[in-house]
Amino acid sequence: MRVTSDLWVSALVRRAFAAGGFAAVERRGATEAGAIFVVARSRLGRLRLFGPAPQSSYEGAGPSDRLFAELADTGEADEISARIAREARFDPDLWLVEVEIDETTLADLVPVRTP
Repeated sequence: MRVTSDLWVSALVRRAFAAGGFAAVERRGATEAGAIFVVARSRLGRLRLFGPAPQSSYEGAGPSDRLFAELADTGEADEISARIAREARFDPDLWLVEVEIDETTLADLVPVRTP
């Protein structure tokens, strides 16, 4: 059984702070099953957007795992905002979390699969 989006986001925020980073929930979605998007901001300002991985990425993963795919890698906040606005029109229940942590911790907290 997969944990709720609310619980998963809460754990992400706490683990980011515990690792010496920063995290903020920018948009709250559906408590039970809202899609989660993560914006990772590097200390130098580079922005990366991660969203739910396609179903084909779950071949070896258990049904309770939550996997992400990198959707954008840019320095432009406007590009990320536009992408989130498009996603929100499609799914108004989405969550948006921004984190500022090092790459190693990011890899531990946001499991990324390449489609």
